[in-house]
Amino acid sequence: MSSGGPLSHLRVLDFTQRLAGPYGTQMLGDMGADIIKLEPPGGDPTHNTPPHYVEGESTYYLSFNRNKRSIIVDLKKPEAKDVVRRLIAKSDVIMENNRPGAMARLGLSYDDLKKDFPGLVYCSISGFGQTGPDAQRGALDPIVQAMSGVMSLTGERDGRSTRAGIPVGDICAGMYAATGVLAALLRREKTGLGEFVDISMLDVQVAMLGYQAAVYLQSGDVPGLQGRTHDSYALSYCVTAKDGVDVMIAANGTRSFEALCALIGRMDLVADARFLTPQDRNANKTALRAEIDKGCLGVKSTDIIACLHKVGAPAAVINSIDRAFAEPQVLHRDMLLELHGAGAGDHARVAGDPIKLTEAARTTYDYPPHAGEHGRAVLKELCGYDDAAIDNLMKAGAVLNEVIAERTEQF
Repeated sequence: MSSGGPLSHLRVLDFTQRLAGPYGTQMLGDMGADIIKLEPPGGDPTHNTPPHYVEGESTYYLSFNRNKRSIIVDLKKPEAKDVVRRLIAKSDVIMENNRPGAMARLGLSYDDLKKDFPGLVYCSISGFGQTGPDAQRGALDPIVQAMSGVMSLTGERDGRSTRAGIPVGDICAGMYAATGVLAALLRREKTGLGEFVDISMLDVQVAMLGYQAAVYLQSGDVPGLQGRTHDSYALSYCVTAKDGVDVMIAANGTRSFEALCALIGRMDLVADARFLTPQDRNANKTALRAEIDKGCLGVKSTDIIACLHKVGAPAAVINSIDRAFAEPQVLHRDMLLELHGAGAGDHARVAGDPIKLTEAARTTYDYPPHAGEHGRAVLKELCGYDDAAIDNLMKAGAVLNEVIAERTEQF
């Protein structure tokens, strides 16, 4: 594994599958932690998620599993118990994202382990948390987007609700999980004691409602679909330029408002009593946007962007993903990673690591592991087994060299 990163002294035993958990452990791995991905006999289902693959590995899997080592363990085999406890003894963190109760049935819950491993930080990610009337319900990203109210805010104002185009329910749960783990590790430095971190995908989405939640909770008004506009800022919205390109603008300050009006030849709007201040403009935003929309149809998108950038105001074309990855700023910030594995065809291009560190940066990123790729090495290095003992574990089916069970989908 590559060295470097502020967490290079830590090890995470990763029982997670699919997206939320793997994203959280990948974050910790990007910061240097040694991630041991403990996979079931069927492997993480995302190894085989369609439609695109690199050397038999799904691009879905490749997106969320870099900087990890994989071992396949059948937790239902009695011989696996010793393997797992040896791995736990060498680990600082466990992360899992099974339904509540699943780890307890295997004798691997936090309560099962904390007496023997008092410094263990244990993080469980689930759809609805470990407690409550919905705790045992299954969840996927679109379900929590819907249930939390997030989906009710997403979509054109005169259209229908839609899920976000990226799995914000999963990704943000993974981010909160990594943050909770780091907080627990800081506490352990002071107390020597571990912690149980309970992350609910639904909780995370409700927390992310932010100011929209406050609007309802304080006023009773229920926010609706946001479309390409903003309730609080009249000129933070999308305009269409003469060349047919959609541009997001933020011309809410007096200087940027005046510059935009000059560009479209409508300085009369600056003197209009309805639009004198940002508050006035927001109170009369429907009328103002109608005039700005007409004016922008006569100006090229590049001119709109240049005009606003000149006065320090944000503006950007609504990029497709291919154009986003061609942006000089995205490339400069290393947000396109080239990953190379041991196999000749193990080459994947994925989105990069957004956490930039100056003094303790990770220098390289490792290709996501094939299922069971590091099993024998991990058993020797961390568990202390010799070749004969490993052969016996494999004969018993407690540890596997490769996936043997058919991969099935949970939902």
